[in-house]
Amino acid sequence: MKCYKFLAVALMSLLMTLASTEAAGECGRMPIGQAAASLSPCLPATKNPRGKVPPVCCAKIGALIRTNPRCLCAVMLSPLAKQAGINPGIAIAVPKRCNIRNRPAGKRCGRYIVP
Repeated sequence: MKCYKFLAVALMSLLMTLASTEAAGECGRMPIGQAAASLSPCLPATKNPRGKVPPVCCAKIGALIRTNPRCLCAVMLSPLAKQAGINPGIAIAVPKRCNIRNRPAGKRCGRYIVP
């Protein structure tokens, strides 16, 4: 009986380890909350389409687009973004407002298209 309990615990541990190593989301191994927090300098620019985009925001967005463009979309459409009051229709244009040349223009992000 003790052997079965040990095997069950060992099997559960193995499954949890496998799930965590293969369960990389849209932001890879970085939790989406951490990716969202790294973009906090962009918050004012995601609420006002005419607002100035801070250079630090453009640097963060540019880096994220170079390393994982799908993560940016996932952050913009996440429940965290909604809770922060981010307007995805405005946020989707921030890379263009930053004059980022290698942005994924024309790609879909939910129901939005990157300008």
